[in-house]
Amino acid sequence: MDLSVTSTELTTANGSSAGTSLFIPAPVTPYQGDIARYWNNEARPVNLRLGDVDGLYHHHYGIGDVDHAALGDADDSEYEKKLIAELHRLESAQTEVLLDHLGPIGREDTLVDAGCGRGGSMVMAHQRFGCKVEGVTLSAKQADFANQRAGELGIEDHVRARVCNMLSTPFETGQAAASWNNESSMYVDLQDLMAEHSRVLAVGGRYVTITGCWNPRYGQPSKWVSQINAHFECNIHSRREYLRAMADNRLVPQAVIDLTPATLPYWKLRATSSLVTGIEEAFINSYEDGSFQYVLIAADRV
Repeated sequence: MDLSVTSTELTTANGSSAGTSLFIPAPVTPYQGDIARYWNNEARPVNLRLGDVDGLYHHHYGIGDVDHAALGDADDSEYEKKLIAELHRLESAQTEVLLDHLGPIGREDTLVDAGCGRGGSMVMAHQRFGCKVEGVTLSAKQADFANQRAGELGIEDHVRARVCNMLSTPFETGQAAASWNNESSMYVDLQDLMAEHSRVLAVGGRYVTITGCWNPRYGQPSKWVSQINAHFECNIHSRREYLRAMADNRLVPQAVIDLTPATLPYWKLRATSSLVTGIEEAFINSYEDGSFQYVLIAADRV
């Protein structure tokens, strides 16, 4: 691995200097460089405006029924604000479901968020368990944002993001009580990813992923899945590939949950908002025709 580093001063979402320097490993492959640039440049309102609701900035989607009573009348001048708050509630509900499946976590434990984004899930994990949470991302901008937010919350001693490849993390073997990928595993080879999670997890530790995956019963990735790949510059895997990579790396599934019906309300609500990005149709159609699935897999390290 090329460990050459550069030091950069980054700018926060509001345009002010972060005032901190991150040491940034050079990307191992050109693709990693492309992904780092993609997320360093990403500033979609659908991520930032939802996070502004309560300061939890996520990079994933939502699950659960829409609270139409909370939305009120579509003609109300406050309707769009309420819609954004509802979308954010659903995405935080998704994180709660992931955390529910981590198993018993103690205050002295360490958790690892692989592909941590701007850190919303890490903050929620610390708030629930009181433990240390380490995150990794290829994006220096995301890591800086997450660390600044942890500082604002006064939890920087417990929540930290760093710039590195999730396939080669700096954590000690067996260090983590639990680890996860929350909609980030489509950027890497699954065999390499599961091998690294298996390495950092203690025996008996829990790995959880929530991800979109193409359905092998459909035959091949559909045109909608291809559109999603192109939009996010990723490579969506099949559910079968996840299970095979886990089995090959001493991760034994304890739960496989189809969240597709639970995520459709989020997408249909988002499609009516001012925050549309143009990819909503592909998600809705692929979920409805069965070519794409939204799944949670929880597995124990043996």
